[in-house]
Amino acid sequence: MTKNPIKFGTDGWRGIIAQDFTFDNVRACSQAVADYLKQASLASRGLVIGYDNRFASEDFARAAAEVVAANGIKVYLCPKATPTPAISFGVLAKKAGGAIIITASHNPAIWNGFKYKTEDGASAPSEVTAEIEKHLSRALLLKGKIKRLPLPQALDRGMVEHLDLEPIYTQQLAKLIDPKRLRQAKLKIIFDPMYGAGAGYLNRLLGGGAMQLVEINGERNPLFPGIQPEPIAANLAKLSAMVKKGKADVGLATDGDADRLGVIDEKGNFLTQLQVFALLCLYLLEVRGERGAVVRTITSTTMIDRLGEIFNVPVYETSVGFKYVAPIMMEKDAIIGGEESGGYGFRGHMPERDGILAGIYFLDFMLKTAKTPSQLLDYLYSKVGPHYYQRRDFAFPADQRQAITKGVGDNLPQSIDGVKVAKVNTSDGFHLTLADTSWLLIRFSGTEPVLRIYAESPSAEGPARVERLLELGRKLAGV
Repeated sequence: MTKNPIKFGTDGWRGIIAQDFTFDNVRACSQAVADYLKQASLASRGLVIGYDNRFASEDFARAAAEVVAANGIKVYLCPKATPTPAISFGVLAKKAGGAIIITASHNPAIWNGFKYKTEDGASAPSEVTAEIEKHLSRALLLKGKIKRLPLPQALDRGMVEHLDLEPIYTQQLAKLIDPKRLRQAKLKIIFDPMYGAGAGYLNRLLGGGAMQLVEINGERNPLFPGIQPEPIAANLAKLSAMVKKGKADVGLATDGDADRLGVIDEKGNFLTQLQVFALLCLYLLEVRGERGAVVRTITSTTMIDRLGEIFNVPVYETSVGFKYVAPIMMEKDAIIGGEESGGYGFRGHMPERDGILAGIYFLDFMLKTAKTPSQLLDYLYSKVGPHYYQRRDFAFPADQRQAITKGVGDNLPQSIDGVKVAKVNTSDGFHLTLADTSWLLIRFSGTEPVLRIYAESPSAEGPARVERLLELGRKLAGV
């Protein structure tokens, strides 16, 4: 059997359009999912298929639907670009066996991707993707011969049903938060969906009242001009400038498939994903009075641990990827799970990231406390102390991966920046915790050929300390 070139990483498989991400490969992946559903006795529940605003995403989704339908599995096909959280919730609402989502999330425009969500609406754990990959190895041998039921026929036979998930999803959000009260808030918000699938959702949910909501980059443009659709500071310069110029109260951004959130404060400053995660935890614990476990990835902030101590709730750490967060969220009935990339999932909703709900919760935090985003951050720091964080990404030649790993592993330091290394965790890269609770992490991205170096420090030196840690990490990795 030939070696399978398609691998499901941290969150699905991604490839360069026309080079790796082809119709043949998407059909093979869809056949593998159909085979998995049959093996897992989930086929009778049907499958949701959705897509984002990327180039030809709707065509790839239709190709997937034709294959799944040809396997005798009912397909609920989104008729328009739909946020990943809405698709994930659609799995729960329809009690479906899972979902295929055509999206490359935050990747550059030349990429597209294939995500699989389980019957829980969650990112597929490694044991599930391993089974799908086994079926995929066989499906790739059938290239060009995979069964397909043309979409018009599939629709006529009832094997494919168009299903707009927006009403189902927004009804769910209205159960978690009072949109009528939020609409009457005298807030000016600028929302940047980054040309992605989240466009229009905040306006339709919260517009029409006293709230002034301005959307930018809301049209479909698969080139993502001037940005990569990842809601981090480097890509949100336009949003930041508009918040300052328009004297807005806050700027919110979602990534290409709207499962991640970025926040710009009223001064135009970017709040890091770690700050936002800690703020959302504080909101749930203090404003909403919720109690329960918190789940964070190894790349997330130790501010979460401090909040856990203050509110007497357990904090669980996982490897990077929501496929590791979701099972712990379900097992422990966690109130929130989050990761450094800006993805946060909430109890009472689903064990999956939702950038739209996270943004609405952030607005509610502002409203309930009558504080600006920068004041909320000061309030958080009054409880846990100031923390500073930064991440650097480095592209590297694929054939150097093992050499980089060996180089770091063979040269782990006893101290960094004059502070003793108190703990080394190699479960996902090289995570070094220092005696002053600062930390440095060197790890490879699970979705793209990038080496990431992260650092966080509560040091009074602030960002300067973090920059030194990042530079020492870069030298250690030899990039």
